[in-house]
Amino acid sequence: MERAHAVFAAERVALIELDRAIGDGDHGENMDRGMTAVAKRLAADAETSQETPTPAALLKTVATTVMANVGGAAGPLFGTAFLRAAKATDSVSAPDGELDGHAVATALEAALGGLQSRGKAEVGEKTMVDAWAPAAQAAREAAEAGGDATAVLAAAAHAAEEGADATVPMIATKGRASYLGPRSAGYRDPGAVSTVLLLRTATEAALELSAAAEAAAGEDAE
Repeated sequence: MERAHAVFAAERVALIELDRAIGDGDHGENMDRGMTAVAKRLAADAETSQETPTPAALLKTVATTVMANVGGAAGPLFGTAFLRAAKATDSVSAPDGELDGHAVATALEAALGGLQSRGKAEVGEKTMVDAWAPAAQAAREAAEAGGDATAVLAAAAHAAEEGADATVPMIATKGRASYLGPRSAGYRDPGAVSTVLLLRTATEAALELSAAAEAAAGEDAE
């Protein structure tokens, strides 16, 4: 999540400008504040505990911190997505806490379910669901094809980016952007863009962990 903190800090202004065009302009500020709070909370937890949190525990901490620190609609929506992913992850993790491709796909499907339950949005309404829905579908397809957690995340991130791009010509029918009617077309949905940033960051972190594990295995074999 430290990586996500850096990414949202770097993209803060771009998200503000995007949201200002079709929303109230606070999305970038809210997401940056939320990811900053998450990074601080996890750093504080690491100082007080020697145990590495399970994926489920980590996601639950992220969920509660996002809900407490991200304003607007994004806080409850992303918080619910992380919380549903945490609950799903807790039931499908391996005994050692590791997540395989199927577990990651299940977590992303749960996150999408939480978003839709909370926001009552469907695909095509120009919301973050337009990124999450193809991401969850691509994740499941990658898992069924035998992909590991990293491959599943990469497939989800790629599909989310295509989904976010697909919101450009859409006329919003949900959320604050819907007040603009046809004038909401021509922009990517800010929540969909943040979804891409989160999934892309998760993919990069997974790739880094895989590389580190391979390097460690190579050293042990020598």
